[in-house]
Amino acid sequence: MCGFFSRQLFLSLTGLRDLFFPRRCRVCGHPLETGEEDVCRECFDDLPLTYQWETVQNAAFERLAARFEPQAAAALFFFRAGSDYRKIIYAVKYGGRRRLGYRMGFMLGEKLATNREFLRCQAVVPVPLHPLRRWKRGYNQAEDIARGIAGAMGLPLETGLLRRRRHTRTQTGLKGLAKAKNVEGAFRIDAERVAELRAEGTGELLLVDDVLTTGSTLAASAAPLTAAGFRVSCAILAFTS
Repeated sequence: MCGFFSRQLFLSLTGLRDLFFPRRCRVCGHPLETGEEDVCRECFDDLPLTYQWETVQNAAFERLAARFEPQAAAALFFFRAGSDYRKIIYAVKYGGRRRLGYRMGFMLGEKLATNREFLRCQAVVPVPLHPLRRWKRGYNQAEDIARGIAGAMGLPLETGLLRRRRHTRTQTGLKGLAKAKNVEGAFRIDAERVAELRAEGTGELLLVDDVLTTGSTLAASAAPLTAAGFRVSCAILAFTS
């Protein structure tokens, strides 16, 4: 009974807050209704899904296959120039909307769980930020997305397996070869944890990042994992087209 009244009080206070200080959808800008958070139901329903999880031979896989040999790859939605859905990525990456990152990751994880190729993975590994950049930002958006994916798929999250060995400039604004050069050799692995994972699982990992553009960051992140004998699949929140 106490829990019921606490819930009702929370909803009442939330309703009053929304009345005087309306929260707005990150995508369309319209006021959010009670129970909605960051993105309204209508925009979620209209999310430009890629459906890449339905087949291994898809655009994300082909883009990454030009740089290394992924087992499978899929992104949740399209990231197009001029689309308001880009604001989701900005909110997750720069706006501190960590719950949104988890929520989107969970949605992606539910999609991936319908494809047996992704179910072979034994753990979820987020692309890491350098400690300095993580300190400045306060969090790693790829980790929040990966946590959602892991929760949906019932897999462990490995946040310390892969690490940045050097600080790199942001990939935003870089093109083609410049992106690849920027992150070349930037990642290393925890050798002790690698040995444990190799002994206890399938030998396949799910590598997670927020956006797939050229594939340079994912390829550089996958390099030390594949060198250690892992097979790598990739899950990405947004796919640039």
